[in-house]
Amino acid sequence: SIQQAHKLLSAQEASYLQSLRTLRKKLNLLHDSVARRPAKAQNSTCPDLDTPVNGKKLGKILFPGHEVHFLCDEGFELVGSETRQCKDSLGWSGQQPVCRDIDECLSSPCANGGTCTDEVNGFSCVCAKGWAGPTYVQALMASSDGLQHSAAASSFPLTRASSASRCSQVQGTTHCSCEPGFTISGHDSDWPCYIDECKLFHDGPAGRLCLHACVNTAGGYRCSCPAGYSVTPDGRNCKDIDECSSSRQNNCTREQLCINTYGGFQCVRVECPQIRNATYAKTSPVRCERNPCPVDSRTCSQAPNSVSFHYMSVVSKLSAPRVMFRMSAVRMIGDTLRFALLGGRGRRHFTVQRSDRQTGELLLTSPVQGPATLDAELEMTELERRELLGRYITKITIFVSPYEF
Repeated sequence: SIQQAHKLLSAQEASYLQSLRTLRKKLNLLHDSVARRPAKAQNSTCPDLDTPVNGKKLGKILFPGHEVHFLCDEGFELVGSETRQCKDSLGWSGQQPVCRDIDECLSSPCANGGTCTDEVNGFSCVCAKGWAGPTYVQALMASSDGLQHSAAASSFPLTRASSASRCSQVQGTTHCSCEPGFTISGHDSDWPCYIDECKLFHDGPAGRLCLHACVNTAGGYRCSCPAGYSVTPDGRNCKDIDECSSSRQNNCTREQLCINTYGGFQCVRVECPQIRNATYAKTSPVRCERNPCPVDSRTCSQAPNSVSFHYMSVVSKLSAPRVMFRMSAVRMIGDTLRFALLGGRGRRHFTVQRSDRQTGELLLTSPVQGPATLDAELEMTELERRELLGRYITKITIFVSPYEF
């Protein structure tokens, strides 16, 4: 038994010395690569980029290989580069973008001689004599009682609403029917027919009245949104409600993460993987790292070094192809990084591609009809001369909304 113990200790010592030699080799390579860098590498960051007026800048890391993304506020379009990457030369790719007001009048939305005036996040029409205004501007119609009645108007000649009705007397009772686009009022005998704006302007030249649902009211209309959305100040569009911003709006427990989705929220519980001969510790709410492996435990050493969890929400029928997630690492000299898609629900909608030698991208290849939940496991493997140095896995969950907004 003493000889067996001696052999075991000798094997462990040899393994330890081999690991020490490998580590020393890597430290020497790292030292040499740092020594060869120019003096400016000590401050090797790209200059900070300006946030465009009426827009947003996403991304704060200014090291080479990292990206900064730009978005514009509603009613503005991006002119320039949507994404800029910090290059090794400490300069940025692409051009500095600006957010330009969208000129809605370019599509000539005012028909029949109307004059279009571009506004911030919208437009207005001044109609020619005898014609009503755009779908969301009130037009006045004169009636025989001397009053003015308002109705959302499109491109049709102004006329008394009573002329849109056909009435007849049958045995002392008046029976009326309305022209297409008009509806029986049932309240005002002088105006037996009124305009149902929701039906009349559903597919008009200026587009739908409402992003989601239109509810006709007496003398007008109102827009409604599905549960989980609120009506925007313009009264036509819908804005997602962030239920995760307040614990009063969701029922997630302390052990769960609240993920805001378009039209709702999801409560998720992050649990570290259970792998034979390997144990994991949660180092953040969405990351688990492998504990040190026993000596000569091949099963443990081949288990993932870390498992991360990433959650996102998208609208239904999101345009594709589209990069959904990026995974990267700083390569050591002589190392090789490989990226692979391991599996998950809806795998047929994804593929993996490289954007550079150290970055892999998860690409959505086809639109997805919501509601749906997609899973994908993206693996990054680090090799040195075909010898495994480490495995890193990111589990990505995508919640697809039932709606396209």
